[in-house]
Amino acid sequence: MTKLNPFRYFKTSADIIRLAVMLYVRFPLSLRNVEDLLHERGIEISHETVRFWWSRFGPLFVEQIWPVVCGRNPQEACQSDACILELAMTFGRGFCEDQRQNPLPLAGR
Repeated sequence: MTKLNPFRYFKTSADIIRLAVMLYVRFPLSLRNVEDLLHERGIEISHETVRFWWSRFGPLFVEQIWPVVCGRNPQEACQSDACILELAMTFGRGFCEDQRQNPLPLAGR
């Protein structure tokens, strides 16, 4: 069975989708900042499109980046602190030590 292209139903090219998602993930930018950066380069998309692409293609990009950063298969449960911190630093998003124990903080704490 051949592997299907995940970008096949999008009229925007895969390179633009990858650029938008990686700009949002790698740098501390808001969705509207990514929209403005792409607008300056002549790419007209909304911040909601970037959010949709991020939620849809983010896991796909993690599967591609994970073996490079951690040197392991993404299906293996890599729970070591070093691997989690390397991925967090690769993505550039804020990482809190409590996220591993309490990924969803409860209200009233």
